[in-house]
Amino acid sequence: MSLLLVVVSYFIGTFPSAHLVAGRVGLDPTKRGSGNPGAANVYRIVGQWSGIAVFFADFLKGVLAASIGYAAGGKYLGVICWGAATLGHVAPLTRRLRGGKGVATAGGGAIVLFPIAAAICFGIFFVVAKTTRKASLGSITIASLLPLLIFAFGASTREILFTVGLSVLIILRHYQNIQRLLSGTESSFKSE
Repeated sequence: MSLLLVVVSYFIGTFPSAHLVAGRVGLDPTKRGSGNPGAANVYRIVGQWSGIAVFFADFLKGVLAASIGYAAGGKYLGVICWGAATLGHVAPLTRRLRGGKGVATAGGGAIVLFPIAAAICFGIFFVVAKTTRKASLGSITIASLLPLLIFAFGASTREILFTVGLSVLIILRHYQNIQRLLSGTESSFKSE
């Protein structure tokens, strides 16, 4: 049963939010803008409300998967289902592993499993993104901080280790953003 829920969570994560929203106006997010099928790129190529719609759809994937696991088998199964949904978003078998960066989906699961730490992360993301006008820097910052925050709030060792793995995955997906940030060529969110 637990394995089935993890598999279901993975496929929840593969739901193609960006493709569906951008596809309504005839655009493929993997072929426009940054080529990333996520909220920021849809914001860039389609518009603000479309980007917001994709963010909430991806966020809800994490909420749903973590909630299913938590309800069925406790917090640790919730954590595993959270990770599975994020992996499904990042590396969907349904789209040849060409997925998004996992921030919104991970955020959705975190708010279910670690609400105080997640709320702090959302606040930090807003401050960093607003101050620097670089959403990628906000995402990398909160991915780095989440394991530390859940440690501070008393998460178990296995929950912390799993979250570290998830954070590393998200940061690795931002590899090109990190290169552009270091070279000073990363686009500002305002100009996207």
